[in-house]
Amino acid sequence: MDTLKLFMAIPGKVNFLQMGRYGEFSEQTYRNNFANETFDWFSFNEHLVRKALTGNLLAIAVDPSFLPKSGKKTPWIGKFWSGVAGEMKRGQEIFGVGVIDVDNHDCMTLGAIQTPDAKSLDGMDYNLVEWYCQNLIILKERLQKISRLIVADAFFSKETFVSPLLREGFHVISRLRNDAVLFYPTLQKPTGKRGHPKWYDGRVDFSNLDISRCEEAEVDKGRLFGLKAYSKSLKRFIKVAVWYPDEEDRTKWQIYFGTDDAMSVKDVINCYRTRFRLEFCFRDGKHYAGLNGCQSTDLRKLEFHRNASFASVNIAKAACKEL
Repeated sequence: MDTLKLFMAIPGKVNFLQMGRYGEFSEQTYRNNFANETFDWFSFNEHLVRKALTGNLLAIAVDPSFLPKSGKKTPWIGKFWSGVAGEMKRGQEIFGVGVIDVDNHDCMTLGAIQTPDAKSLDGMDYNLVEWYCQNLIILKERLQKISRLIVADAFFSKETFVSPLLREGFHVISRLRNDAVLFYPTLQKPTGKRGHPKWYDGRVDFSNLDISRCEEAEVDKGRLFGLKAYSKSLKRFIKVAVWYPDEEDRTKWQIYFGTDDAMSVKDVINCYRTRFRLEFCFRDGKHYAGLNGCQSTDLRKLEFHRNASFASVNIAKAACKEL
């Protein structure tokens, strides 16, 4: 309890020296406590999520976040993508898992896992996308108690990420590239002759969309169309939501997709747009809860520090909703 209070109260960097200065215990006590692996951060945050997020449509949002870090002894330090800098930078990366409340446009984090560097991933016989996927499968039973929907950005719209999660009972919502290769499902009926009838009726041309095959949904800005299509990259039929920002101009569009046919087109695009709330959790942790402040070289202490940072932000959000 003292640790979580300190994460919210300490001005500037949150490290062991600062905690010993402002807290009720010595610096060494905090150092020893951060090596504790028995505290279940996931269950603690899940309790806060169920208390604070009251919407009808909940989904699991995932996203990596870059943390600047230096040092020769720091575990799993390497080159990772920094969205702020727009380039690969030396440091660490965490894989954040959160819950988004689509109805109320809110998000709270369940936990963060540190991403191994490239050399360590090779030793595990995984690539980066497969490692992300395996961590979600490990958390399968806990996550599916909250939601079976996984929402991720366009980086995760790969067959090696989507297919394993579908086999485990999840559904995925993400975004495709604007030049994605999609095909209309065939309208041809079986002829009774030998062989399977053709699968597709032609490639989807988004600059000249066949409106007769689509359903239109109302949105505040632009036009939104939904259709079922076959994705060449994902190797399956998906529910596609195509959004044109300008009602008259069909030269610009954005393509979203979901693997659950029962979802409405509007829910697909709303889930994806609410996913960005997870970025605000990262921002709050970095700016106000000392997410970048840990100076330990122990993997256990780094993980404890980061999860304590996110938990303190969750506590603040839950307290604000109560008040």
